[in-house]
Amino acid sequence: MFLRYVPLLLLALAAQAETFSFGLWGDMPYAKAGDASHMQALIDSMNRSDIAFSIYDGDIKDGSSLCTDEVFDQALNLFGQLKQPMVYVPGDNEWTDCHRSNNGGYDNLERLARLRQKMFPTLASLGKRTLALMHQGKLGEPYVENTRFIHKGIVFVGLNIPGSNNNLVLDSKDCSHKSARTPNQCEADNAEYRERDVANIEWLKEAFQLARERKLRGLVMVFQADPGFDLPETEDVDESLAPHYQGYRNFIKQVVAEAEQYQGQVLLVHGDTHFFKLDKPLYSPTRVLPNLTRLQTFGSPLIHWVRVTVDGRDPNVFTVHPVMVKQTD
Repeated sequence: MFLRYVPLLLLALAAQAETFSFGLWGDMPYAKAGDASHMQALIDSMNRSDIAFSIYDGDIKDGSSLCTDEVFDQALNLFGQLKQPMVYVPGDNEWTDCHRSNNGGYDNLERLARLRQKMFPTLASLGKRTLALMHQGKLGEPYVENTRFIHKGIVFVGLNIPGSNNNLVLDSKDCSHKSARTPNQCEADNAEYRERDVANIEWLKEAFQLARERKLRGLVMVFQADPGFDLPETEDVDESLAPHYQGYRNFIKQVVAEAEQYQGQVLLVHGDTHFFKLDKPLYSPTRVLPNLTRLQTFGSPLIHWVRVTVDGRDPNVFTVHPVMVKQTD
């Protein structure tokens, strides 16, 4: 009986030893920065590359433009130009911030429901070629945007964790600041945050459990928000404890707990702050969680992308290459 499974085991081990690359990008295009004219060069750059797929980590528009359905259509058209599969992860500008007056004063929970309908038309990825994805929710329903797939020994997990404190409303001032929200809408936002936070943590736990059970060599988690990490430049202040990062604390605590129990490498990817950064921010500026690396991707007006190479023979598994896109104008 054992001999029957030996070839399958060898095939699985061979797949985990394969080298491949994938792309990461997000927080673009922004109309206020005039990014539209630069996007073709970015798309062409990715299409010429050897990446197996790319993942977009949120913000399909800027934070001071209207949250219309047209924004979703424009993003789908852009993503459809990519030759390889493209996995979309939501950002704050396309739903969390839509209550703002300069975004049109929408009900941002209505925009979230619409995002789920428009941006996830099928169970597959976007792009000219598609990739089969697992979803936490059914089509058009809550948490369909949380995705997962395995590629050559790496588990990839996308999560709806946006900027603006993960849609957590701190108080009445936070509720009404530059906003069309009512107190009842803010209560609904907080209920949404609590439910999604639980769902996100469950989806993360499942991904790590899968990686441990199959002895996969790496896990990549992707979401939009900068969750706030303590910075070494401010010795007397722990930025991670600031109120405007409170909406991420439960999730990051779970990230630490899961990474501690995992033998492989973890790549935590996010956007939101718009400049490329690669570091090990956990546990703190003076104590490192050795198997977790944070990658912050480029964003408007920096129209570039990041190529990550996976090599199972390398103990670090992930090698990160910023790709600087040359513009013609």
